[in-house]
Amino acid sequence: MDSEGRDEGINGWIYEEKETQISENIRLQVIQEMDSEDTKKKKHKSPKTLGDIQRQQDFFLKPSSAEPSLNAQQWPLLLKNYDRLNVRTNHFTPLSFGCSPFKRDLREYLRSGFINLDKPSNPSSHEVVAWIKRILRVEKTGHSGTLDPKVSGCLIVCIERATRLVKSQQNAGKEYVCIFRLHSAVDSEQTVLKAVETLTGALFQRPPLISAVKRQLRVRTIYESKLLEYNKDKNLGVLWVSCEAGTYVRTLCVHLGLVLGVGGQMQELRRVRSGIQHEGEGLVTMHDIIDAQWLYDNHKDETYLRRVIKPLEALLVSHKRIVMKDSAVNAVCYGAKIMLPGVLKYEDNIEMNDQIVVITTKGEAVCLAIALMTTSTIASSDHGVVAKIKRVLMERDTYPRKWGLGPTATLKKKLMKDGLLTDKGKPNDKTPKDWYLKYHDTTHANETDANSTISSPNGTKGKTEAIEEEGEEEEDVQKVSEKKKKKKKKKKEDNSDSE
Repeated sequence: MDSEGRDEGINGWIYEEKETQISENIRLQVIQEMDSEDTKKKKHKSPKTLGDIQRQQDFFLKPSSAEPSLNAQQWPLLLKNYDRLNVRTNHFTPLSFGCSPFKRDLREYLRSGFINLDKPSNPSSHEVVAWIKRILRVEKTGHSGTLDPKVSGCLIVCIERATRLVKSQQNAGKEYVCIFRLHSAVDSEQTVLKAVETLTGALFQRPPLISAVKRQLRVRTIYESKLLEYNKDKNLGVLWVSCEAGTYVRTLCVHLGLVLGVGGQMQELRRVRSGIQHEGEGLVTMHDIIDAQWLYDNHKDETYLRRVIKPLEALLVSHKRIVMKDSAVNAVCYGAKIMLPGVLKYEDNIEMNDQIVVITTKGEAVCLAIALMTTSTIASSDHGVVAKIKRVLMERDTYPRKWGLGPTATLKKKLMKDGLLTDKGKPNDKTPKDWYLKYHDTTHANETDANSTISSPNGTKGKTEAIEEEGEEEEDVQKVSEKKKKKKKKKKEDNSDSE
């Protein structure tokens, strides 16, 4: 009985297992059939139209605190790192005038360019500049600091409009590498090294005998100097000097010999850096300039000429920047004050009396200016004068004239046309009384004229006031002339003492 019961139990267990397998197979078949039906339905469905998608889905802008990324590291010249400038406002009317410095047509590109020239060792700086003027057939050229005839190296040659930057480049720092010779042997290289280190900081210098400058004692600063190499056998050394503009390295070598007590003189000199232009960045020879001009004249290929000449904005890369609205650019070119409402962006760390550059939204230099507001003041103010113009670089009417279009200006033009104001916009006998209430002239002279005309319609009181003012002006002129004479006398006395 036990064996029979066991057999029945085993058979039942096998039967149940078969039933579960059958049920799972059936379930899988049903799922497969359902999937196949769904795929058939999807195949038979027509694709959704654009209208269906627009009706079924919601389209809207989601608010987010993340700012859109703008990578301006590879942008050229004055627009480099434009995204890092402080934003005052992004609202302005873009104008289709002007262009990027590299996109100027060749004539304009030449007129606003400079050359980082590798000056050869025999001709003078003035000769080299005159040759370039003749080769490029331009009206005006200038250079950024005279090099003696035997000296070679960096000479920045500015062309036409870029000559406005010559003065700022002449005052920029310079770097030189020179070979000096000592008249007799020295104990060791360490003594020469110590002597070089002592000749740093502010030093008295008198220009050498062969120089175009007056031989007058003056102070020049040596920022840094390094002894690169020294040969004991030949008493020759190589010296690197970073100094102020107007320093005579020839005199420095003589002073080095005096400090060592053996005497010394300069053998050779090369300028390595002038301002921000270095000999390792786009240095050009005279042969390059001749070849570039020949290639353009004969084959109309301007690529070589554009590589030789750089736009003037490359000289201003180290300056702090302020970006102006396109509508305010031409007013600045005519000498208007740089006011805060016309500013779009400004740079960090602007301090009072810093020299800054005003640029357009396309990266063109408008002018050099002296800052009258710091960065924090610009950020916290809504009006005022940001900077005063030092030197305008852009030609007038490159951008259109956008001032004198307001209601008061148009009324003034109409009155001038009708003869109710003078040709210069000043009131006359026919001027209506309403004009004095609407228009307030800022200049002191115009205020006195207006007051005199209002107080006395006959003009008697105004005449007496005018006579008094003329007398005061004559006295002021006499005082100024006396002061000038005194200054001239002092200068003559100082010069005679120095001689």
